[in-house]
Amino acid sequence: MRGFPDGLYLTSAPIVTANWKAASSQRWVVPLAGGVGKIFHIGRLPVNTQLSAYYNAVTPDDGANWQIRAQVQFMFPK
Repeated sequence: MRGFPDGLYLTSAPIVTANWKAASSQRWVVPLAGGVGKIFHIGRLPVNTQLSAYYNAVTPDDGANWQIRAQVQFMFPK
């Protein structure tokens, strides 16, 4: 993770998946790319948000070409 001013950062967290019941040529999903995130505060509560887009370089014939991941994480520090 690379940080920038104002709580912005770049992220990449692709999840490679496999369907072991599928034929070997139709088994894998391999996403490539990344996204951006920002940490900000709601009052004193830190909130981490991310938005990522991934191109599926390897996918079954009927699989999606792209996937989008959105995340909101409330952080409760001590």
